[in-house]
Amino acid sequence: MEKPECKEMSEIFKALSHPIRLKIVCGLIQKKECNVTKMVTHLNMPQPNVSQHINILKNADIIEGYRKGNEICYRVTNKIVEKIIESLEMKE
Repeated sequence: MEKPECKEMSEIFKALSHPIRLKIVCGLIQKKECNVTKMVTHLNMPQPNVSQHINILKNADIIEGYRKGNEICYRVTNKIVEKIIESLEMKE
């Protein structure tokens, strides 16, 4: 494995290492998409905190935001992360 791949993987695992970010990613995998308002309600956290976690996941290229009407929705775009999470959920 070349160093750039290791660095990219390290950034992904670093982003997923926080329980809230992991909850966000798992929720997005299950629901396919979600907006910040619903995440705030589900996570019972202030909107600025949720937005901060979303930005970390976006910067790690795990999720992306897109406009849907008047709101921004988020979805998981990294298929490798999706497969890892799904394989871990199957073991429960």
